[in-house]
Amino acid sequence: MSSPEVSSVRWRKSSHSSGQGGQCVEVAGVAPAVAVRDSKDPDGPRLAFGAAAWRVFAARAKASEYDLER
Repeated sequence: MSSPEVSSVRWRKSSHSSGQGGQCVEVAGVAPAVAVRDSKDPDGPRLAFGAAAWRVFAARAKASEYDLER
């Protein structure tokens, strides 16, 4: 993903983020994709996922399918 594509997007941090230096990501809608970045490194690398893939990932994460302590 090139910088011009994300320079004017609105990044959102998880509502579960406490602001206490935890491991947080931010997401932004960059049609037709969803961009993801590390909130502690906003100028660092970014990933982009197709909207359908992002919906599947988000649903599975909410269902705790990716919890390491399972």
